[in-house]
Amino acid sequence: MYLVTKGQDLTPSTDLDADTSTSRRVGARHGVSMRVALRPQSGEVLTGWTLNVSRGGIRVILDVKLNLGSEFAVTLSTGADPVTSCMGRVVWVQEEPDGVVCGIELHDPVSRGGDGESP
Repeated sequence: MYLVTKGQDLTPSTDLDADTSTSRRVGARHGVSMRVALRPQSGEVLTGWTLNVSRGGIRVILDVKLNLGSEFAVTLSTGADPVTSCMGRVVWVQEEPDGVVCGIELHDPVSRGGDGESP
């Protein structure tokens, strides 16, 4: 498994003095706690919790390390609402004492379970 050092990500800065955490963000972050399931093309489904969401991605906490660049079908659920799914790519990974925190860039339109519409 690929070990990622704290703060390493796939998004290069175009400005040497730019803060990469804000320069690549598409929208405002919103603190949200939802169940997340990450489904690779093959292999075991990984589950965890969202920490926040924005228009361009999510920050999640998991029990396992992920490889930078890994792609998953991402499913979010509150348990009561319809399931929301889209495709995502891991753009940064940070090990913490209570798990692994990952940034996942969402890159395909989101669809709601059952109605086939995008928000």
